Amino acid sequence: MTTKTQEKDNFWLIVGGIVAAAILTMVLIKSNEHGKYVSTANAIAEDSGYVAHKSENK
Repeated sequence: MTTKTQEKDNFWLIVGGIVAAAILTMVLIKSNEHGKYVSTANAIAEDSGYVAHKSENK
């Protein structure tokens, strides 16, 4: 007499882990890139030539 032990299927656990890792990666990249735009906006705001150019285009 043989008894078979059925192995637990971890498919949805693996899929959930991959999705969670992808979301975490996207959030980390987005938060890292946000600082670049803020520093660029500050540099543009401090540039007096940009302000003069911007007022000509109104």
